[in-house]
Amino acid sequence: MGACCTCQRVRHFDQGNYRHHFVEEKEEKDIIIVEDDNYNGNFVGKGDFGAHIRLHGYSKFVSMYSQQGKKGINQDAMTVWENFGGQKGVFFCGVFDGHGPSGHKVARYVRDLLPSKISSSLKESNNVSDDQRSTENGDESDQNPLFAATKAAFLKSFKEMDEQLEKEPSIESYSSGTTAVTLFKQGEHLLIGNLGDSRAIICTRDEKNQLISEQLTVDLKPHIPSEYERIKSCKGRVMAMEQEPNVYRVWMPDEDCPGLAMARAFGDFCLKDYGLISVPEVYYRKLTDRDEFVVLATDGVWDVLSNDEVIRIVATARKRSMAAKLLVECAVRAWKYKYPRAKIDDCAVVCLFLKRQRPLLTKSMSEVTQLSFNYTELATDQNYPDNAKTDDGLDTLLNFQVEEDDDQDIARGPEDGSDNIDNKNSSTTENTHKQGRRRRSGMKFVYPDDHQ
Repeated sequence: MGACCTCQRVRHFDQGNYRHHFVEEKEEKDIIIVEDDNYNGNFVGKGDFGAHIRLHGYSKFVSMYSQQGKKGINQDAMTVWENFGGQKGVFFCGVFDGHGPSGHKVARYVRDLLPSKISSSLKESNNVSDDQRSTENGDESDQNPLFAATKAAFLKSFKEMDEQLEKEPSIESYSSGTTAVTLFKQGEHLLIGNLGDSRAIICTRDEKNQLISEQLTVDLKPHIPSEYERIKSCKGRVMAMEQEPNVYRVWMPDEDCPGLAMARAFGDFCLKDYGLISVPEVYYRKLTDRDEFVVLATDGVWDVLSNDEVIRIVATARKRSMAAKLLVECAVRAWKYKYPRAKIDDCAVVCLFLKRQRPLLTKSMSEVTQLSFNYTELATDQNYPDNAKTDDGLDTLLNFQVEEDDDQDIARGPEDGSDNIDNKNSSTTENTHKQGRRRRSGMKFVYPDDHQ
């Protein structure tokens, strides 16, 4: 799988310890990496410490697929590093959902650099012995040495990644950014680092040996109490517009922009002084024989499919190599039924299988389709509000027109004496990013209950 490069002009440059091949003809298929015949005819690159990098396709334990929606260029990106850190059988997976005018560039930039940073950071902290790494009960806390070391590497690398992104002059990240849901698997240890509202779930088995889903991450939305309190304490505003009262967004203190529908992200530096952070939530899980596979996906999938529907689709795929594509196709179908007048969002999926291949469900896909995916019946007024079906109320970023203005009085912050954006950003973004213009629109807002 992958784009044909025989008729395309290719530009090369070295980044880290592997070489990118950027295809300039089609932006949505921008990276093609060296082909390796040992990996099922997919395009595979070499990463730090000999890791195999995959940006699309499949391998023995991986299925990946992304599809552009109807909103313009595909701003989703994904990556899988096998033999991560030079260790056989260790995986790093990541899915990134860009937003804003340069969201696709931000997502790809983070996709290409973040894994290398984490890999190098883990090597630096690799002074924990194998005996220390093993735990008797798989404690999901900092008492687990592997978890503690890997969490520290994630936190350090995410911080460095955001700082490097801010200094990158070729990418507009003042009003553009990306989510990141990332996975590190070593043996029975699974760690998830998450920013934003992309999601990770795991398919496992219950006491009756039935497949069930368990969500591994929390969608980091602005109305979550802890997120809301942090943003409010930093003078940011969390409000929903009157026409979409259930979608809370982050706004600058004295401007009706940008309206970001998440509380953590890479980039979006216009909001970094007002409560938006790039610190990931890091989760640990000790895998058992009951666990089957993990799915990472952008919100183009989760906006229309439940966790249980997702694992059922993946488990029903006749070939692992087609699991991610099948899931995206089902999501697109659900979009058309649930939100017929909305623009279908980009979708990106990474499936990581934890065992050797064997049948998970015995029912055929046609039976599952009849049982679970009759979206004509599901998309009723009772289940979905009119505005959700007739208007695209699912945009991540509403207003990214943060204009530049030389008038310091216009760019001044709230009159209550709080710090203004010019004072806070002058040292880091003055020469590379646009400064915000103070303005209020005629939009009507709905506030969280505790704000009233």
